[in-house]
Amino acid sequence: MNPLLECHRLGQSIWLDFIRRKQLAEGGLARLVADGEIRGVTSNPAIFEKAIGGSDDYDTALAAAIARGERDPQRLFEQLAIDDIRAAADVLQPVWRDSSGVDGHVSLEVSPHMAMDEEATVRDAERLWHAVDRPNLMIKVPGTAPGVGAMRRLIAQGINVNVTLLFSRAAYAAVAAAYIDGVEAFAAAGGNPAAVASVASFFVSRIDGVLDAEIERRATATPDQAPALRALAGRIAIANARLAYADAGRIYAQSRWQALAQRGARVQRLLWASTGTKNPAYSDVLYVESLIGADTVNTVPPATLDAFRDHGRARATLGEDVDGARTVFAEIERLGLPLDEVTAQLVDDGIGLFVDAHDKLLAAVAAKRDALLRRVA
Repeated sequence: MNPLLECHRLGQSIWLDFIRRKQLAEGGLARLVADGEIRGVTSNPAIFEKAIGGSDDYDTALAAAIARGERDPQRLFEQLAIDDIRAAADVLQPVWRDSSGVDGHVSLEVSPHMAMDEEATVRDAERLWHAVDRPNLMIKVPGTAPGVGAMRRLIAQGINVNVTLLFSRAAYAAVAAAYIDGVEAFAAAGGNPAAVASVASFFVSRIDGVLDAEIERRATATPDQAPALRALAGRIAIANARLAYADAGRIYAQSRWQALAQRGARVQRLLWASTGTKNPAYSDVLYVESLIGADTVNTVPPATLDAFRDHGRARATLGEDVDGARTVFAEIERLGLPLDEVTAQLVDDGIGLFVDAHDKLLAAVAAKRDALLRRVA
């Protein structure tokens, strides 16, 4: 069986971490959906920067917007992005309908410049939610403290939210608590708790990328600890994710949540992000094969999707060797590896990367605008 389809049978949804006008226009996304290989789409500023800045796919639509008098790069970008998100949402609408709103979502991110401003994040999320006007939209907000506060308020309005840039179990626990608060508030205001959906995007491979380098540095500096240190290489991110999954099981088994579940509320699924393998020494499907389990999502870039279809193996692995994951964490503590510092820094770095991509995107839109205006002149 196609391992992508087998993941769905095991309760995990595969979403595509990619969007581009050409893929939508030529039916590439529609084929993946029709074949049952993907059940959702995520986007971010870096994806749009590559799509818009790195192709001529958008030039006709951009020229039309300029002809209507629009000049502002942010508004020009949003017009292009909203059209793509609507088109993707329409392709995924049958999945959303047939799954009763569990799957079939497409994510659109608020401006990363608002990551530390709760009020601005809420306003931008509300504006984008109404502008796209699709029930299977998910608004993506960062997992900073202000972002988590914004998520709670948006869920309380019945707005679907994808909380991104989660690296630590503590951050995930705070997000899960805020989600439950939001669902309770939505239900108390008369909303149907079954009508709101959310995912918590837990980033994986970036953790190994940083800690593997730190492990090798320390192993070189302290040869007596080198075997124990190197035994952790490539294992920390997966252990972190597996323990977060165990945390989720405990959180949603509590009576407070069960009272909401009896009214149709859905758990906020853990979504594994950053699952493309960056270290060539590791399998290119490591972060897919190792994190398969019920009530989760894995969002993969196109290359990882193709690799897993070709040679991936699908079996329920998330619940395997949880004791082994705890042993990894005990070793992290014994050896003094700075996991907490690394996960905190990765949030800041992630925001910085998205801000840079957003700014490059607007610069690319401005350059295309100017070139089109010169051509007209």
